[in-house]
Amino acid sequence: MLMNRTISALLFSGLCLLATGGCAKKNVVVSDAAVTATVKADQPRAIPVPVVPAKPGKVIDAIVAIVNDDIITLYELNQEEEPLIREAEKKSALDEDTRKKIRRAALDHLVEKKLLEQKIKELNITVTDEEIRQAIDDVKKQNNMASQEVLVSALASQGLTFEQYRSQLKQQLEKLKLVSMEVRSKIQVGESEMRAYYEANRAKYSEDVTYRARHIFFRTNEKAPAADIKRTMSKALMVLAEAKSGKDFAELAKTYSEDPAARKDGGDLGTFKKGDMMPELEKAILALKPGEVSDLVSTPSGFHIIKLEERIPGKVKPFESVKAEIEETLYRKKSEERFNQWAKELRSKASIEIKDLNGIL
Repeated sequence: MLMNRTISALLFSGLCLLATGGCAKKNVVVSDAAVTATVKADQPRAIPVPVVPAKPGKVIDAIVAIVNDDIITLYELNQEEEPLIREAEKKSALDEDTRKKIRRAALDHLVEKKLLEQKIKELNITVTDEEIRQAIDDVKKQNNMASQEVLVSALASQGLTFEQYRSQLKQQLEKLKLVSMEVRSKIQVGESEMRAYYEANRAKYSEDVTYRARHIFFRTNEKAPAADIKRTMSKALMVLAEAKSGKDFAELAKTYSEDPAARKDGGDLGTFKKGDMMPELEKAILALKPGEVSDLVSTPSGFHIIKLEERIPGKVKPFESVKAEIEETLYRKKSEERFNQWAKELRSKASIEIKDLNGIL
């Protein structure tokens, strides 16, 4: 099971990289609080802070943070926040306060990234060329790419060279191994947990409700002369009154419906699920109780009178048939919770210094 999850995560990482150049750059949650950090007093820094002005008052590069013994530069921060800014600008104009929040979130991600890289190095985690090749093959299969040339072309459209993508994928695989070692291997999902989740979410594992209905159809169209449409509607309203009065709906369909099949089946629409019917008909059907007749329903093809014959509740799927899905759901939830806790602990043990740079952050 762990191997399957590893493969699944691998594919996900690869697909995200192909689509966006890195999953972690999406869905950043920004808090109102500024990024804060403390520096251990017994670990003095000898790393200088270069500030090279292109012209008076403008900083083009500087150290914005020190994470243990590694630095994060202003250039790196600008590169990290650029796609986040572009994505946010697609939704609305950004004021200065929002831009600062995005910048702080980008810096926070760079700090986490640096901590993960340090942990990978500490644990001597490596990825082989063969593992990278297999991952790339998986990405090509998932994206229906018939050749290497198709992949290279797709990457070029995202502004990436193949070597850049390969390097990013290697980093993702290293992080995957780290998470598997530090987080996933320590997670267990028990049978009792799965059954409890199943009982609490039975509606989620129910099959769709099905409906059985009949209709009486009167053909017309929007381009027909007004007099013809009025005449057809008058006839339909007359039949509707008969249907509402309790007359046999199937016999009315055989007599009046302009649906050729109605003369044989009495307007039987068969059984169907939500989403199977035309929107106008579905809306009318969902509002009916079994045995009820709708008002006149207009569609581009004409007028309809509908009777809901039966509403069949969906059966709950057996536990065994959804067990694997439930296990994966719980596993992912626990993985996310465990990773967040692990990352928080990793950060709390690190020496992190955030530079102010005269309000740039």
